[in-house]
Amino acid sequence: MCIAIFAYPLAPDKTKYANQMHLSIHSQPPGFESQMLLVPQKNGIRKQHFFTGNLNPDEEIPVEEIRWLANGLEFKRVGNATDYFETLSFEQFPEGTTKSVIEKNHIKTKKFYLGTDKYGRDLLSRLIIGSRISISIGFVAVIISLLIGIFLGALAGYFGGWIDSLIMWLINVVWSIPTLLMVIAITLALGKGFWQVFVAVGLTMWVEVARLVRGQVKVTKEQIYIQAAKALGFSSFRILLKHVLPLLLAPLIVISAANFASAILMESGLSFLGIGAQPPMPSWGGMVKDHFRYLLLGKPYLALLPGLAIMSLVLAFMLLGNSLRDAFDVRR
Repeated sequence: MCIAIFAYPLAPDKTKYANQMHLSIHSQPPGFESQMLLVPQKNGIRKQHFFTGNLNPDEEIPVEEIRWLANGLEFKRVGNATDYFETLSFEQFPEGTTKSVIEKNHIKTKKFYLGTDKYGRDLLSRLIIGSRISISIGFVAVIISLLIGIFLGALAGYFGGWIDSLIMWLINVVWSIPTLLMVIAITLALGKGFWQVFVAVGLTMWVEVARLVRGQVKVTKEQIYIQAAKALGFSSFRILLKHVLPLLLAPLIVISAANFASAILMESGLSFLGIGAQPPMPSWGGMVKDHFRYLLLGKPYLALLPGLAIMSLVLAFMLLGNSLRDAFDVRR
């Protein structure tokens, strides 16, 4: 959670979406280092934001060798097998820039702790910022499923009759449709994008909540204190809100933890299929999709690292759900 909130301060690449590409150093192994020449762009605007990343007007060029001239410098790009050197004059830097200023402010050594992806982007930064997608999809999907599931489940369980029959029919219809196919259909209907995936996943996860709430409400409304509340003339809304739903807090917490893990897996699957979070926004599922061929090309870590991140986060929430179930189990 803390990593997702403070993703940009923690990530080595602080540009928006960690999308700083260096194609000449693509697919490099963990621990790779390269000398970078920072070239200011004309009319570039530098913007720094704690939560959304920076807009960097400098172009980063991986270089193998630099030669100094009287009024500028020559550099050879990494990966250039020839002896071709490109020339930069001091005029392309801020006014008054000298050799010592360039060496201090415009040349740096950059280390890629987990290597680079196939576009030369820092893999560690992409993993850190990609955690935001998974955490966010879990929260939003669970909130949507709770809002819909509690409302429909409470209505069906408390009032019964034709309302119960209608809602149960709707639950059974939604339940009978494969979840992934329904999410794909909703996503295609709403369009590809970040928030569309959130809504699509949330709209398919409410049935478990509704069935749980319906069953618990049907049992609870027969209790003596609920009958006494009805005899005192309390409204159905007040009885549900103050006397029935608070008793469902424990099972709802448990099912929310399980739904959180399911939402993360579902989003990863959608991103792998190309209908989840869209590039350049980093997503763990999308990173696996981009690099799964590298499993056979001698660099399996490019696909395994985001896969391990998905597995670790899902496992954490599954263990949390099991712990909450044991903690709230009144039979223990």
